Order: sequence, then structure tokens, then C-alpha cells
Amino acid sequence: MFTRVKKFFDSELSMNDLFGSFQSNFLAYLFILPQLVVIGIFFIYPTIKSFRMSMFRSVPFRGLVNFVGLKNFIDIFQSPAYLQSIVVTLIFGLLVTVLGVGVSLVIAKMLDVVVRGVGFYQAAVIWPYAISPTIAGIIWGFLFHPSHGSISYFLPFELNWLTNGEEALVLVILAATWRQLGYNIAFYIAGLKAIPTSFQEAAVVDGANGWQRFWRITFPMLSPITFFLVTMNLIYAFFRTFGLIHALTQGGPAGYTNLMIYKVYTDGFTDLRLGYSAAQSVILLLFVAGITMFQFKFAERRVAYQ
Repeated sequence: MFTRVKKFFDSELSMNDLFGSFQSNFLAYLFILPQLVVIGIFFIYPTIKSFRMSMFRSVPFRGLVNFVGLKNFIDIFQSPAYLQSIVVTLIFGLLVTVLGVGVSLVIAKMLDVVVRGVGFYQAAVIWPYAISPTIAGIIWGFLFHPSHGSISYFLPFELNWLTNGEEALVLVILAATWRQLGYNIAFYIAGLKAIPTSFQEAAVVDGANGWQRFWRITFPMLSPITFFLVTMNLIYAFFRTFGLIHALTQGGPAGYTNLMIYKVYTDGFTDLRLGYSAAQSVILLLFVAGITMFQFKFAERRVAYQ
């Protein structure tokens, strides 16, 4: 085996020659074993522990003390604060996804027609993705602070998101969308570059204008990327915006930005209701899994892979 690997690296064997003699999938499983170990340790095991903990009423530093069955789940859905967090999370996730994907497609299309300095512009619009959600929240908090924010100073209206819940929700939606734009734009730029120019040229010969070429050629051919980005942006909005919320609003004011992921944290680590918090994490997992399965079952039908 080691001799064949050495010949492969010496370019004496092709990939088919290297693996052709293996009659089992042992080597394939060996290659994916490290990733399976990571998934098992950091995803599967915590998920199992959360399911188990959700059935108990836990006491900090004493572990699981009382088995309560589904009582934690019943208490959750009888809580007005948690029902409010579901509504806020749905609004937040929908708007972040729609705005993020839509604005990214427009910007990527504009960059696709730029000739001079296109590299600079692409780097400028992609760099926000390199910023962590926590840093993005701090930046937006400074820029839009009601008292000394540089952007708030030039706004023609008063913006006080520290006390106005609706304004706070709008601010975190815009901040979360801005932070994710670079990720979306990078995929759309790659997708636009992959569309053959012959399609556009043929449409021009047939008399199609720019709007018709976009909706009849460009957008359908970008549907796999759009589907992927919608899925990833939803997951981002539900799971990866904790740092932004914590740095910017901490769930306030009046629970207007208290997303489901942030409520898991406050109930578990602030109020020390560990079993109650674990039940919320289970609900959030099932909630996002259900939305993702719905997308793959119904929305993927409109995706054209060829």
C-alpha cells in the first residue's frame, strides 16, 4: 500500500490506479473519519445531552436532580416571553434572508459589469464577512448610538433604539444583513462568472433587453446558488447572530430583539434554569431542521441544476 502511495506522489500512478485495487470502502471511511469525530464530539454528543437534560429540572452545580418529563416543554409554550421570541425570530430570520440574498445579488450583478478596479470593489464588499458578529454589533452600536453615533448625527430623524423596540429590531436586522453580505456576494460573483457569455449574446441577437436577459437567463441559472444561500442565511439568522445581539441590544428593549438563540442563553446562564434552557435548544434545533426540510422538499423543485 505504501509503495503505491509513493508511486502516486511520484506521478507514476493515476488516482484510479491508486484506489482501483481496493475492493472495500475502508480507505474512504478512513479519510472522512476525522470529520466524523468532530461532528460526533461537537454536534451529536451535545445534542443527545440537551435532549436528556430537557427532561430534568436541573440545579446548578448539582446536576440533574428531578425527572419532569415534558413539563419543561409545556412551560415553554405557556410562556408569553418565549412565544414573543418565536415571532421575533421568524421576522428576523425572514428579513435577514430576503434582504441579504436580494441585496447581494444586486451588488454582485453590478460588480459583474465593472471592468476597471473590479478587484478593489470585490474586496471592499466582501470584507465585512471577515468580521465576527460580535464586532459587527459593536461597530453598529457605535455608529448608531443615539447620543454620540456618527451616523445618527446626520440622520434627518431621531433614532433611539436603546428604548424603542421596533427601531432596535430594524437595527439588528440591518447589522446582521450587512455582516453576511460578503459571503453571499462571493457566491453570486462566482455564479455569474460561470454563466456562458454565448447565452447573453444569443438573447441580445433575439432582441431581449437587459431586464429580460436577467430574469430569463441569469436568475434561473443562479437558482442553485440562490437556494443554497437562502438555506445558509436562515441557519445564520437562527444560530450565528448570538454575538451580534449580545453586543448590541442584549435582547432588549422589552424583548423586541430577544431571539430564540439568545433566550436559550439568558434562561440557561443568567437565570440558571438549565433544563428549561435545554428544552429551548431542542425546540430551536427541531424548528430549524423543519424549515430546512421544508425548503428541500418544496423550494428545491424550482431549482434548475442544468
